[in-house]
Amino acid sequence: MKTLRFGETTVERCVEAEGPSFFPRFIFPDLDMDAFEAERRDWLDPHYVDTETGRLLMSLHTYIIKTERHTVLVDTCVGNHKHRPDTPAWHMKNGPFLDDMTGMGVTPESVDFVMCTHLHVDHVGWNTRLEDGRWVPTFPNAKYLFHEDEYTHWEVTDMPEGAGNTRRDVFEDSVLPVVEAGQAIMVSDGHRIDDALHIESSPGHTPGHAFLHLETGGGKAVFTGDCMHHPFQVAYPGCNSRYCYDPAQSAATRREIVERCADTDTVVLAAHFADPVAARIVSNGERWKLDLDIE
Repeated sequence: MKTLRFGETTVERCVEAEGPSFFPRFIFPDLDMDAFEAERRDWLDPHYVDTETGRLLMSLHTYIIKTERHTVLVDTCVGNHKHRPDTPAWHMKNGPFLDDMTGMGVTPESVDFVMCTHLHVDHVGWNTRLEDGRWVPTFPNAKYLFHEDEYTHWEVTDMPEGAGNTRRDVFEDSVLPVVEAGQAIMVSDGHRIDDALHIESSPGHTPGHAFLHLETGGGKAVFTGDCMHHPFQVAYPGCNSRYCYDPAQSAATRREIVERCADTDTVVLAAHFADPVAARIVSNGERWKLDLDIE
């Protein structure tokens, strides 16, 4: 993704992994394959589906927002050295993500805020790093923003002790150390980071899922997290992933943001769309699609 400019504010993307991922029916168990193939022919191929294997093209990335006052990260991928035996590709990773980010001019010390759209494994990993056998906040000068409903859900959800319990591992190695270090802020709907950025509750995928809105005199964008995993859901917002906590609410939230953004100048920036990531939603007959020409 090229650098996006919204007046004096810029948005970039630091990629942890990108390429062919799930087969469509794995992540979308109730998928109408005829509808999916029709959208492929119309506009999804070749950007969002691997034409050789049929796997969905997806990404793990962090957005880097630089306003006139702050450097803000949106979601923090999987992370290094994390115990994730349920997902071999994510288990005990040792990748160059932090070096890549530093190469983009963003050091851990320069980050002011980290906003997690929700607390799933692939959105909190780089919240912490392993230092002398302890998990410590990766971004020592940052405040981490967790939606209060999201944190409460994971804090009280029954996560019994036991090897291989990834949910407990995620909370204990990537969330609790931030809270214990005094760097977490529990936020709610409408919370403002600065004049350009505010949070909107968007429950469904998880109980406390949240959007981040960017609004400047130079344009608008919305960071939609996992409300949409793949661009197909723009055309069919009723299509839920297997990971949605509340399918009915998830579909309702997705449809509302698609309809709200459609045929406007708002740039949609999702957590897992492959490049081209940045796009606007436009009407496409009775449905919608992404317009990749955002100049």
